[in-house]
Amino acid sequence: MLAYLQRLHSFGAVILLSLGCAGCSPQDFLTRRLAADLIAGSETFKSTDHFWLRTGLISNKDYVSPEYLVLQQKGWINGTTVRCTANVTPPPCWEVALTPIGVETFRDLIHSSDSGKQYFSIPTVRRELVAVTGISKGGNFADVNFTWRWIPLNEVGAALYAGDAHYKSTVGFRHYDDGWRLLDGNGAKSSQTLDEALKNSEPAP
Repeated sequence: MLAYLQRLHSFGAVILLSLGCAGCSPQDFLTRRLAADLIAGSETFKSTDHFWLRTGLISNKDYVSPEYLVLQQKGWINGTTVRCTANVTPPPCWEVALTPIGVETFRDLIHSSDSGKQYFSIPTVRRELVAVTGISKGGNFADVNFTWRWIPLNEVGAALYAGDAHYKSTVGFRHYDDGWRLLDGNGAKSSQTLDEALKNSEPAP
């Protein structure tokens, strides 16, 4: 008899729980899978990173920057020292041009509207979500920790983003009547938007 009553009590609890969640949707529960889907599906996360390549007259600071050194090592650009102008200083200054190999490499990466210009925007990498590593909830708000990495889109991206570095970020979520959403600029000040989270990323161990 006691066992029967215990089973009846458990059954009643299940019924009450089911009735209580009758109006729930999958987005009412912030699981790691849902958080991953919302992060990876965000336009901010899906946006590609670009490298701005300047040819012609550039400063020595630009010419010896890590990015330009990679381009030189690949044989894609070369430079000759020239006299600086009033708005490009201090000396030495460099006249930079694409090599024949560089022209071949960058040909399909430069937008047709930029043809003939000396300043190009080159798409290089996109983000890939590696894992959601933790969720901390408090009422209608939550902080989600996740790791991500860059995936090269082309040969230039592979050269500039060599290796397989992972980064860690924390982004804020808020629960609305239709489920959980990533915070936008109007969210809680104590949590980061996805754009802020990506800008403030740190190398993951």
